[in-house]
Amino acid sequence: MALSISAALLLLIIVVLLVRRSGLKPGHAVACTLLGFYLAGSSWAPQITDLTNNVAGMISDIKF
Repeated sequence: MALSISAALLLLIIVVLLVRRSGLKPGHAVACTLLGFYLAGSSWAPQITDLTNNVAGMISDIKF
C-alpha cells in the first residue's frame, strides 16, 4: 500500500508541474485522471498492477 501512495503522490507532482510549467491544459490532466480511474476498474487492472510492481522491484534492486 505504501508503494501505491508514493507512486500516486509522485504522479500528482508530475502532473502539477506539467500543468504549471509545460503548458499541459487542466482539461487534459482531468482526462488522464479519468482514464486512470476507468483502467483501474477494467480487466487490464491486474496486468497494470503486475507491471508497476515489477518495475518498482527492478528500480529497488539497483545498487548505487
